[in-house]
Amino acid sequence: MSRIGKSPINIPEGVTVTIDGSTVTVKGKLGELTQEVKDIAVKQEDGQIVIETTADTKDQIARSGLYRSLIYNMVEGVSAGFTKELELVGVGYRASNQGQKLDLALGFSHNIVLELAPEVKVETVSEKGKNPIIKLTSHDKQLVGQVAAKIRSFRKPEPYKGKGIKFVGEQLRRKAGKSA
Repeated sequence: MSRIGKSPINIPEGVTVTIDGSTVTVKGKLGELTQEVKDIAVKQEDGQIVIETTADTKDQIARSGLYRSLIYNMVEGVSAGFTKELELVGVGYRASNQGQKLDLALGFSHNIVLELAPEVKVETVSEKGKNPIIKLTSHDKQLVGQVAAKIRSFRKPEPYKGKGIKFVGEQLRRKAGKSA
């Protein structure tokens, strides 16, 4: 059973939480996020958010852990933000951005141009002798992960040489290849 749902969420300085029926709204210096909550009671008590189940069924207890994690990520996002870094490994793989347009050269016959949501800030770093890095930053954890997964899906890392788009720090399972 979920023990995550029982622990309270501390509200940091500069973050305001509004609970209106089944809608939780979190505002902070980086933005505003809302979440619909079903079958779970959410209360704000002396600087903390407490999640309570209305019945002790297995489904309700599991849902309490889910909504606690979602609300915690909202509070973290509007106060500190989330960052994902992608590394392009391969000869001739390049990335550049003009505002919210990300231009990727991944060895295809044409470049891939991706228009990003305005909530996601993109930055590309290209240093001589190092692999290009794409930095995605936003207050919405789900959106950053979704955009990073979309970019990674254009050229997933292959297991023999490790070429492709991978997360910074990701460990790849490598295969030996042909043995003569």
